[in-house]
Amino acid sequence: MNRRRAYDDDDGYERGRKRRRVSENQEIEDRLESLILRVGEKSTSSLESNLEGLVSVLEADLGTFRSKILRILSDCAIKMPEKCTIYTTLVGLLNAKNYNFGGEFVDHMVKTFKESLKSCKWDAARFSLRFLADLVNCHVISASSLLQLLDNMIDTANDDTVPQVRRDWYVFAVLSTLPWVGRDLYEKKEAALENLLVRIEVFLNKRTKKHHNALRVWSVDAPHPQEEYLDCLWAQIRKLRQDNWAEKHIPRPYLTFDSVLCEALQHNLPAIVPPPHHESYSYPMPWVVYRMFDYTDCPDGPILPGAHSIERFLIEEHLHSIIQNHHKERKDCAAHLLNFPYKSKIPLEYCIVEVIFGELFHMPTPRYLDICYGSILIELCKLQPSTMPQVLAQATEILFMRIDSMNTSCFDRFVNWFSYHLSNFQFRWSWDDWDSCLLLEPEHPRPKFIQEVLHKSLRLSYHQRIKEMMPEAYSRLIPPEPKPDYKYMHEGAASLPGTATAHKLVVAIRQKCTAEDVLRELEDLPNPLSRDMDTGDSSFNPLKIEVFVQTLLNLASKSFSHAFAAISKFHYVFKMLADSDGAQQCILDNVFELFHDHQQMVVVIVDKLLKTQIVECSTVATWVFSKKMGPEFTKMYLWEILHLTIKKMNKHVVKLAQELQESKEKLAHTAESSSSETDEDGGGVSVGRKRKIGDSGEKPTEDMLERAEEKLDAAYVDQKKLFLIIFQRFIMILTEHLVKCDTDGRDPDTDWYRWTIGRLQQVFLMHHEQVQKYSSTLESLLFTSDLDTHILDVFHQFVALTS
Repeated sequence: MNRRRAYDDDDGYERGRKRRRVSENQEIEDRLESLILRVGEKSTSSLESNLEGLVSVLEADLGTFRSKILRILSDCAIKMPEKCTIYTTLVGLLNAKNYNFGGEFVDHMVKTFKESLKSCKWDAARFSLRFLADLVNCHVISASSLLQLLDNMIDTANDDTVPQVRRDWYVFAVLSTLPWVGRDLYEKKEAALENLLVRIEVFLNKRTKKHHNALRVWSVDAPHPQEEYLDCLWAQIRKLRQDNWAEKHIPRPYLTFDSVLCEALQHNLPAIVPPPHHESYSYPMPWVVYRMFDYTDCPDGPILPGAHSIERFLIEEHLHSIIQNHHKERKDCAAHLLNFPYKSKIPLEYCIVEVIFGELFHMPTPRYLDICYGSILIELCKLQPSTMPQVLAQATEILFMRIDSMNTSCFDRFVNWFSYHLSNFQFRWSWDDWDSCLLLEPEHPRPKFIQEVLHKSLRLSYHQRIKEMMPEAYSRLIPPEPKPDYKYMHEGAASLPGTATAHKLVVAIRQKCTAEDVLRELEDLPNPLSRDMDTGDSSFNPLKIEVFVQTLLNLASKSFSHAFAAISKFHYVFKMLADSDGAQQCILDNVFELFHDHQQMVVVIVDKLLKTQIVECSTVATWVFSKKMGPEFTKMYLWEILHLTIKKMNKHVVKLAQELQESKEKLAHTAESSSSETDEDGGGVSVGRKRKIGDSGEKPTEDMLERAEEKLDAAYVDQKKLFLIIFQRFIMILTEHLVKCDTDGRDPDTDWYRWTIGRLQQVFLMHHEQVQKYSSTLESLLFTSDLDTHILDVFHQFVALTS
């Protein structure tokens, strides 16, 4: 017994010692990680002395923690690109002291670069390439082996058999790396660098830019050209070359250690051949560089770098990176933006505002929700109240003055941002400065913008407040009071068919009647369609729908919650009445008729009818383009409804596809488990194990898989049908307009036409991932060569985005 106790104690002692050792190692690893991550942050010591101290610490720990240090440094290269030169200097100093470690690190970064390319992590790949390039400056990598890699990437870009978006990315990756390493390559390998630049220029001159117009914020180039991103970066690189590759915004701490670094042995990069294109690969889409300000817009102080200076590219990329890293915490994001390292050299507020609006107006869709940018701008105004509100007001003025040529999608985002911003600053604005817009036609973008802003502000406030905040001159743009217009309470409503039933229904609903009671009340109403069978579909009774929908929703109009509760309670009645496309459209007509002065209520009720499957997505699309909605056609809320309908359908398809994939994986896993159990047990006792697999959820069968596939196929059919309806209606109304103008000898380029063509473009771009799947069907059925070129161009620009 004593012997056994001694054994237990001894075992416990050994285990405790191991635990302590693991714990100590973990502490050292955490400390190393913290030191590496924090290098370059504000400190009482200089960056150079911090780097020297860190090199000593890391060198001492390389024997034990080599793999951990490699991983942390390569992670920093990708996740903190703004500190690229600090980390390359650190690696350079380590390489000077330990050549083998330098070689291991280069191999590790090359592996990271290759894996990023294979897994389509394009930003990670670009930052890895930049890091490798900057290691040339630190005498870790030879200039000739880097040039070989850059040449290989341009070879990849010259492959005509792959999509242009792939080829573009490889050229962009090379161009965006040159500011870091251009000077060194120019001094050491001038001829090879010139050859590389000539090859890039040849590529850029050959590439097509049909997508360009679809991605512009403004349709005109005055006062700032709307440049395609590769063209702009190429102009910036050419300017940098003219300046002998000297730039002012990249910190280069390795210059301090040049005497140490130049003594180090260099490594050659292995031959890196980018992975071939695969159909499943998704590449970054092209974009247009957003420009709002130039140096004349900024008051006395630091001068804004020119549009074609490399500094503009470097500043903007750094600000975009800050937004990406901190967008989830608006206060941190605003603080980091205002603490930009080179703020004394540039008009920082102007740069920040331009970059944020550039993200907000990014086509086809912004990276983050509109409200993300709005909330960051509000925090910036709070943190910098002496300058930021004035710069933002100046930007708003510029946007409003140029709104005539603004892209329709960007118009919507501008409306959403401005109304949200006003709501956070007590709706104060100098409206009198814009009163010249009141002389313009109602459909002109300027009065339209103010009207839409007031409608959105109404959602964030209340009607009386909106009336009080606006000058008298704007009275015609102020939205009507958002209340229901119940036809059975109008003067003379007694003569309307259905009034008596409507009044009975009011009493019954207030007395908490059932769905069956409602149907009994409605059953005696005559069907106006049965008088003339040729006028429409008599399979539904529009009077029943009118009486029920308007009465129920009028009683429930106090709030959205009341309306939702009413729809849920009488869902059965809705389903009984909405038994055809015509009936569903009639329901939507009556929702609009009742709430024609309450846009938000129409939006939320249509959304609820879709969620509860009372109306189908295709019916909503048909209704949006119906003659009844003609007067509403250019209003934002109607397109809000269409886009939420498309998103609803897209979500449904994605959900079914995910469920099918999960079922396939479960079935494959079950089959594998069954076969392995049979092998292990020789077909013996494996029942217990099999039962465990099914415990986590229902075990899918081949039949269930088949049904899931059928459901997904049906959803794809519905999705395709929805897009076909939408694009067919667009083509019909636009063609009708163009033909009519041609017949009458009028200019077709009216405000209505520009809104409508803009909405067509918006549908393509907002839902590009889904529409892309059906582009060949759309081309063969709708966007054929005999279509008017104005309409056809929109389709071709869309196709060019990913071709």
